[in-house]
Amino acid sequence: MLNTTDKIIKQKIDLLNLAGELGNVSKACQVMSMSRDTYRNQTQPVFV
Repeated sequence: MLNTTDKIIKQKIDLLNLAGELGNVSKACQVMSMSRDTYRNQTQPVFV
């Protein structure tokens, strides 16, 4: 069973994979019901 963190990570990976397959970030965001801003935030590197 996936915990909350694992679910978030899986959603991010799924979105990135779909964007790669479609070759179109906008379409991937639309299919995943996600805004482009959310996509941009998820693909930004995190500095600790």
